[in-house]
Amino acid sequence: MAVMKIFERHLAREIYGATLLVLAAFLMLFSFFDLIYEFESIGKGGYQLQHALLYVLLLVPGRAYELFPVAVLIGSLYALTQLARHSEITVLRTSGAATPAFLRALVKIGIPFVLATFLIGEVLAPVAEKTAQQVRLTAMSQLVAQEFRTGLWVKDDKAFVNIRETTSEGGLRGVRIYQFDQNFELQTISEAESGEFRAPDIWALRNVARTTLRGDGASIEHLPDLSWQSSLNPDILSVLMVNPERMSIDRLYRYIEHLSANQQKTDRYEIALWKKLIYPLACLVMMALALPFAYLQDRMGAVGIKVFAGIMLGVIFNMLNGLFSSLGMLNDWAPFVSAITPSALFVLTASVMLWWSERR
Repeated sequence: MAVMKIFERHLAREIYGATLLVLAAFLMLFSFFDLIYEFESIGKGGYQLQHALLYVLLLVPGRAYELFPVAVLIGSLYALTQLARHSEITVLRTSGAATPAFLRALVKIGIPFVLATFLIGEVLAPVAEKTAQQVRLTAMSQLVAQEFRTGLWVKDDKAFVNIRETTSEGGLRGVRIYQFDQNFELQTISEAESGEFRAPDIWALRNVARTTLRGDGASIEHLPDLSWQSSLNPDILSVLMVNPERMSIDRLYRYIEHLSANQQKTDRYEIALWKKLIYPLACLVMMALALPFAYLQDRMGAVGIKVFAGIMLGVIFNMLNGLFSSLGMLNDWAPFVSAITPSALFVLTASVMLWWSERR
């Protein structure tokens, strides 16, 4: 009906305005904390304040992707609660507008949020995250790095290093070192099964096959151990290796294929892939969760209480996302189940709250 369409436009303006305001506030807060954290690194190598500011700025798209559903929840809660205070929702309900009509209106309003979250997570965040890590790394050292399907490639002085994977303890697996001379002619190729860091700048490589090139010939020697001096260290590696959650869908899919072809575990990356597909829909779940709060009777201080409840629910949602990802990997759950469970729990919570509100 015409009245409902007018209300939808009015509600959309309120929700969009409130959500963008909340998102901006969250981004400023988290960026401030990120900058404070970066102060510890200023002075290392050539890393200065301008690099820290640029690094924090490049982290903003990733933060926006993480915070978007929470901002939608709080913005929707605030907008709906404000409308409830002015009895607009009550008037519509008494005029015959049922809960399904409100849910349809929220879905229409929420679709741009879903698209925005998807585009930020798929286009902006991966590129910005990658650029941020390169800015930080280049300023702190002379290393130049790039990640491909074959692993991480790092330029370290006159050597190019390929690292297939890193361990949780900061070790290396599948290391190839291509060493060049002053004239950029290839001298040696060293392939190591694994490597462990020995402070301050030595890697202890294990099971090394080293090929030495001399003129028109080459010789191969097998060494149980080899000390490799490099400016690469576990701290730098932790910066270089981009989290699966920040990769694009296409990159995740190709990397999963690569790991499968090499008979390596893909659980973490498959869960991240499903989360990338499902996460934008969390905006609609959050809007549905906000609706029951608007049905509650307004009392003094109710707006503040509801907004606080929204913040707590958002925190719980983010915690559940991380928790079920870890549980899925530990218990070998299906990746789809691990990814969708937090959203499914919140859909169930919203359904129960709406049912309870309707019965009151």
